[in-house]
Amino acid sequence: MKQVLSKILVTSGVAMGLAMSASSFAAKPDVKAGEELYTNGDMSRGILACVACHGVAGNSMVPMYPSLAGMPYEYIVNQLKNFQVPEGAKSSNRTDAQGNPTMMGPIVANMTPEDMQNLASYVSKQTLTQPATAKLGADLSIVQRGREIWRAGIPDRNVPACASCHGATGKGMPGAFPSLSGQHPEYLEAQLLAFADGYRKNGGTENMMGVIANRMNRADIKAVADYAAGIR
Repeated sequence: MKQVLSKILVTSGVAMGLAMSASSFAAKPDVKAGEELYTNGDMSRGILACVACHGVAGNSMVPMYPSLAGMPYEYIVNQLKNFQVPEGAKSSNRTDAQGNPTMMGPIVANMTPEDMQNLASYVSKQTLTQPATAKLGADLSIVQRGREIWRAGIPDRNVPACASCHGATGKGMPGAFPSLSGQHPEYLEAQLLAFADGYRKNGGTENMMGVIANRMNRADIKAVADYAAGIR
């Protein structure tokens, strides 16, 4: 457990460094340009409007698409970059839970660093007004298991407490770890599965999220994803 937590601290430091790097692309992102791109896209470059999937002002109403409202600026920039295929690579660092390219791939392919900064600046300033909720509350055993993993992890499998990075109330650490509170539980479960099966490779230093998720069984993943969605 100590080794895992130590690596998480390293991950946090690296993530913060990446955040600073992302922040340095431009002195002052254009929030209005970000809102325009989010709302209307830019079809001349094949960039679809973000609102179609992620909802008005980043409040997604579709479980398979995450809400983006209020997510840290640095986190959004880095995730957009991760959807692009690096030069010389065959795929991006983010694929779906079956290892297939996501819909985001072609959308971000022609985005510039400035586009990403502008979009990130816009969504980071929005408010999550329609947060998702837990859906498995009727089964107290699932609720209890999710709470245990969130608060204490799974010590015998070297799984650290989710709260150690994402916070006791799921608000995350700006620039390093995303907020999970109010996110769709179906989306959180799909991302944990993608991490566990090696299809999502951008989970920090040495893909720590991949290592952690791989140590959890499917029932644990479903339980903690549902708990995270409902925590406030």
